[in-house]
Amino acid sequence: MRLLHSLPFLSLAARSCIAEQAPPHILTNPVSHSAYKIPTSQESAVLGRRILALTPLGTLATVFPDTSRSRQPEGLGGMPIGLMEYVADCEDEGNPTVLAMNIGTSFRNVNGGSNISLAQQWTPPYPPDKRIKSTGFFDWLFGRDGDAPKEPVPYSAVNLPRYSLLGYIEKIDPTRTDALASCFVEKHPDAKYWLPGNPIHESEFVRLVVTQVYWIGGFGDRAYIGWIPVDEWKNVTKEEWQSVSLPGEKKGWNEWSTSDL
Repeated sequence: MRLLHSLPFLSLAARSCIAEQAPPHILTNPVSHSAYKIPTSQESAVLGRRILALTPLGTLATVFPDTSRSRQPEGLGGMPIGLMEYVADCEDEGNPTVLAMNIGTSFRNVNGGSNISLAQQWTPPYPPDKRIKSTGFFDWLFGRDGDAPKEPVPYSAVNLPRYSLLGYIEKIDPTRTDALASCFVEKHPDAKYWLPGNPIHESEFVRLVVTQVYWIGGFGDRAYIGWIPVDEWKNVTKEEWQSVSLPGEKKGWNEWSTSDL
């Protein structure tokens, strides 16, 4: 009976808890003001360049050409496809370095006239000490949060920065292969088996020349969301991106906090 009499209070408490925790802007910045200091596009460019330097994987998006190929279903012309690719920041100019396997779908599409983009996201090496969770007062009341299974993604991915780099593929001078190979293999040790000149598949080093940058820094009430001018992206120095840190680079971080940015 006491529980039934308490239901109006519990309902009010639950609504209050949800109102306090839910960020008011997820994929847009607030029109007027925010309780947080939202980083500028230039500050976001510095964070993005750190992600590029520290993140070895990305997703290349291309489009199938209208002409069909052997061993390929009909009707794929104009269809987009995204595939994981090894990436490295070997030139420190904001243009990702890629070891292109000319037999690969992404590079065959580019050779067929496709545009290309690279999507990367920040993956923290440590889980946060304080989690953004859907569990709340009722889970505590009814004991539903004690034996929860291990989370497959132990952080709020939508509250972490990510971006898409739009541009075009440009071949890198083969005389630079040795220097690029050293940088690339440091990030991807297994790539030594398919460096240019390998006996398996034809390959070459290329750069994605960035012409546009779309950035989502996290929740819109505390992070910049929008286009980053390409000059701001490319003018970031190594000293600048080395001087900042990303959420979860160190243990003991709080998902709700912006102090790591």
